[in-house]
Amino acid sequence: MRHARSTSTLIAVAVATGLLTAQERITPSPDNKYTPAQDVQLGREAAAEAEKQLPVMRDDLVTSYIEGIGRRLVDAIPPELRHPEFRYTFKAVNVREINAFALPGGPMYVNRGMIEAAKNEGEIAGVMAHELSHVVLRHGTAQASKATKYEIGQVAGAILGSIIGGGWGQVISQGTQFGVGTAFLRFSREFERQADIEGTHIMAGARYDPRDMAGMFKTIEKQGGSGGPQWLSDHPNPGNRYDYILKEAQLLPVQNPIRITREFDQVQAHLKELPRAPTTEEATRAGGRRTRTDTGPNGPIGDAPTGRVEPPSSRFTTYEEAGVFRVAVPSNWRELQDNDAVTFAPTGGYGSYRGQTVYTHGIQIGLTRNESHDLQTATDELVRSFAQGNPDMGRPSRYERISVDGHASLRTTMSNRNEVTRGPETIQLVTVGLRTGELLYAIGVAPSDEFNNYRGVFNKILGSTRLTD
Repeated sequence: MRHARSTSTLIAVAVATGLLTAQERITPSPDNKYTPAQDVQLGREAAAEAEKQLPVMRDDLVTSYIEGIGRRLVDAIPPELRHPEFRYTFKAVNVREINAFALPGGPMYVNRGMIEAAKNEGEIAGVMAHELSHVVLRHGTAQASKATKYEIGQVAGAILGSIIGGGWGQVISQGTQFGVGTAFLRFSREFERQADIEGTHIMAGARYDPRDMAGMFKTIEKQGGSGGPQWLSDHPNPGNRYDYILKEAQLLPVQNPIRITREFDQVQAHLKELPRAPTTEEATRAGGRRTRTDTGPNGPIGDAPTGRVEPPSSRFTTYEEAGVFRVAVPSNWRELQDNDAVTFAPTGGYGSYRGQTVYTHGIQIGLTRNESHDLQTATDELVRSFAQGNPDMGRPSRYERISVDGHASLRTTMSNRNEVTRGPETIQLVTVGLRTGELLYAIGVAPSDEFNNYRGVFNKILGSTRLTD
């Protein structure tokens, strides 16, 4: 009996080993003419364009949840497919359609509709693992390699339009000047199949059941209505998708897979409390998330600031400028965009005055060229340029050398008279030298009698800053 048991055990091990080695091995296309570093460059350019159009959610609970799933999946990428230069980011988009997409080099966007439709966390992870597989297998630039007559900068918009697909893809493609058709850039059925298979491997490595990927595809297929199953439109079915995913999943047993989690329940309950997500068409008509200098996130900025504002919230919200920086700001501050900078200010602390956006409370973060490549000289030049538009601004205090996310930085304060309220205000200026040769600046402003109450907030914002140069 001992001998018989030993023999049966050996047979079972041999069978199990044979099953595991039968897993399909997916390798990147050998015809990709781009380098991994160029994937990162293209992804950054495409992400910057995408975030001018997409209503990215600024919700800490949702963002941290998506990032948590994303990081777990990234940690499960097979060693042979890892690219240390890739920078993975994960964001939720406030639109209703069930969809998601990822860009070369790492940026990924998941529609709110996808999160709301999922029956468990494994289904969300399944779609994200599929999109992540497109990134690690470098499918975007493999397809772009067919466009040999175009320069790298000309391909970014076309890659973005083709990968997003659907309504957003049409808007962004029409807005580009690249003239590259999206049809030949759309992922092929073979690339879709590869992303399905590799996605199951990544899921299993992250302790998710690959069968949940197949389950999500079933969920997507059942979706109808005006939005339709947009994900399937953008990701063509290679044929027998459900069957071959289940077959691969049988070779990838996962003990105690992650499915229903406390965070999953919290996020789904939280989303139900929010106003309904718009359709892509509605968001398109609204002109996207980005705003002009004279427009705020909820429409025209309106009258001059009143100076009557709520205290800064103790709860902070994360904001990211794709490829440049990430920062946390008080959740009751609004985001105001222009071409070169973003301002965060509370209601009543910003407005329009003589055709320009002005603010009495808040912080502005922007980029400018550092022609001198010397931080102090560049800061002196920036101060002089500010003084030209603010004739009542006093001389800066002595520069204090600090560090922002490990980068050499300078901090100084200046007095000024606000042109709207005519009251005294204090300005804190911080400059950071970036490796790109640019100068990042942060200007915190508050009335002088309130500045001590805001100084800590400004410094907390600086402490949260993460630079991606």
